[in-house]
Amino acid sequence: MDEAVKEALERDRTIDIITTGRKTGQPRRKEIWFHNLDGRLFITGTPGRRDWYANLLANPEFTFHLKQSVRADLPARAKPILDQASRRDIMAAINQKLGRSGELDAWVEGSPLVEVELQI
Repeated sequence: MDEAVKEALERDRTIDIITTGRKTGQPRRKEIWFHNLDGRLFITGTPGRRDWYANLLANPEFTFHLKQSVRADLPARAKPILDQASRRDIMAAINQKLGRSGELDAWVEGSPLVEVELQI
């Protein structure tokens, strides 16, 4: 993996993802944050239904676009995190990293959460 890409995966936060629409089959682009926890990449969002998450459940292959410190289009696969204990551990780490407190239960119960497996 290119050194600039490695550094971006460690430092950056804002990316675009391109998913495949679950109903239309058309590409859907979305700006979103990702989180790097000890080398593992995650995408989540605030509690509630999210089209990007439904699209990834239907078709887990997507494009992970780095766009801050470096520009790179990385093929990826989403792995939904459904186990409640795992969700709690991951969400707690993300919330701590973001300086959030008191929201953990709502995030664990209602937020989309996928681990990103880069296909490079």
